[in-house]
Amino acid sequence: MQYVRLFAGPDGESHFEDVQIELSPVAQYARGVPEVNLSAPHSSTALTFLSGPPGWIGDWHPAPRRQFMVKLRGTTEFIAGDGERRELGPGDVLLIDDTVGRGHCSRILGPDDDQWFVAALATTN
Repeated sequence: MQYVRLFAGPDGESHFEDVQIELSPVAQYARGVPEVNLSAPHSSTALTFLSGPPGWIGDWHPAPRRQFMVKLRGTTEFIAGDGERRELGPGDVLLIDDTVGRGHCSRILGPDDDQWFVAALATTN
């Protein structure tokens, strides 16, 4: 399991990296169910849903806060400050972590509304 991290580097530009999620077996996650694999928890301050119309464009901007975004519907292209481009679609997970510097550009591709589940993070883990 992995997610995409979009972060601000020491050069003031944003960059992408693929982050592997470390999972550990948990025998008693819920009473009466078999063992599952679970990651370490991430504390959040708010859970929201975000939607945008087809053709929406967000020019260069830093993230408003450090947050995990889970893509529910549509396709979004992100452009990091270093020029790398990534398209994210349903099921993709993005950690927006470029809260300083120039930030990134984003635009909604395709004919569908863009839909995300967003968890604002409370800590820097």
